[in-house]
Amino acid sequence: MTASAFDTLTAAHDLEAAGFERRQAEAIAKAINHGDERAATKADLEAAIAGLRADLYRALWMQGAAIAALILAAKLL
Repeated sequence: MTASAFDTLTAAHDLEAAGFERRQAEAIAKAINHGDERAATKADLEAAIAGLRADLYRALWMQGAAIAALILAAKLL
């Protein structure tokens, strides 16, 4: 799915036609456009998930190593 560009000029004209003053319509359209720029992309989410997976695997490996060390220590006592 591809993202479509937000047309601030058309949005401002539509808001003006709906009864907003020009300054208000332009400000609303700009605010909506800026909010869209901060939205996470699919690539952003995939990178975040990959990082979380790596952290989880690392934590599980460390936990497994700690359990193995405890079992070994218990056998030596």
